[in-house]
Amino acid sequence: MTLVLEKHITQSPDIRSGKACLVNTRIAVSDIVTWHFRLGLSLDEIAAKYNLSLAAVYAAIAYYYDHQSEIDHEIESSLNDYYARKQTAPSLL
Repeated sequence: MTLVLEKHITQSPDIRSGKACLVNTRIAVSDIVTWHFRLGLSLDEIAAKYNLSLAAVYAAIAYYYDHQSEIDHEIESSLNDYYARKQTAPSLL
């Protein structure tokens, strides 16, 4: 038996600090979730824009629903880190 999510989602401490990512990419599940739910891109648009299979993009959303609190926390932590760095090291532009 082959599990579908294992075919599309992987985690490695060496890639994106251990975040769940699409296989053979550095695109994290949290990236797909952000692009879809927060920026309003359709799953078809995400697949086309980043040259991903539609199955992998849908697997990322399925993984998100199975691990929603973990991924939401990951997104919020990333945003908090971004805002903290922005305060201490403003852009030169």
